[in-house]
Amino acid sequence: MDLQYRVLAVDIDGTLVSQEEELTTATRDALIRAGKAGIHVILATGRRYSRTLHLVEPLGIEVPLITASGALVKCPHSHRTLHCSVFPNEVIREIVRVLDAEGYDPILCADTYGQGFDYYMARTDANGVELAEYLRLNPHSGCLRPDLVQNPPPGVFNGFAMGTREQMLELDKKLHTQLDGNLSTHVLRSPRYIGFMCEFAPRGVTKWSAIRRLAADWKVPDEAICAVGDDVNDIPMIRGAGLGIAMGNALPEVKAAADRIARTQGEDGLVQVVDWLLK
Repeated sequence: MDLQYRVLAVDIDGTLVSQEEELTTATRDALIRAGKAGIHVILATGRRYSRTLHLVEPLGIEVPLITASGALVKCPHSHRTLHCSVFPNEVIREIVRVLDAEGYDPILCADTYGQGFDYYMARTDANGVELAEYLRLNPHSGCLRPDLVQNPPPGVFNGFAMGTREQMLELDKKLHTQLDGNLSTHVLRSPRYIGFMCEFAPRGVTKWSAIRRLAADWKVPDEAICAVGDDVNDIPMIRGAGLGIAMGNALPEVKAAADRIARTQGEDGLVQVVDWLLK
């Protein structure tokens, strides 16, 4: 089959799975069909690596995992790290300083899956109900580092603070002012938590930058990539891909960035996407 699109990059929450993390049989079979037709399927998420692994096995195909909104890319079958975008030490120190000055407890992520945890935290009795809920729902996922603010760990590729939407939008502005744009950020809310996150990664790091890196290894140009998503951290890949698709349940700004709009996740919108690619 002569395929116009040879890479299919798929967001997870609100695109691949529902809020209850349901992966329908129809969606699973559609992605398997795409893989067997010769399309490279990529999962691209803001989730931590460990929180994504259980969704890969049912697909039955080799699927690279782009996690932390592009900062960490791993092969789930071997847990081998394919790419990790690490902050310079002086940048992560300044980020942590700003968060601490604004009264937020930072959560910092490094490539520590093999060590049995996903992130570093400065304390267990977090400030704010939003982060307290996050820590309660993720027991044993963090490593306590009481000197985190004074001495951030090495190898940090991603992190976040939590609060209300208004607080996180204000923090986002503050970080860019203090860091002079020397980082990538976005504000969003996972359906799993009550609070909003202000996530930060090294400058230029997005799901799209990670997709392009994988596609280059496969010698696939941008115009032969299809990207599908529903939230603000999907906008760079939707805009950059040869075919950018927003789910029917996507935010208005995501739909505005897309070339096409598929059915909602609840209506198996990814099945429609695969049909478009294989027609």
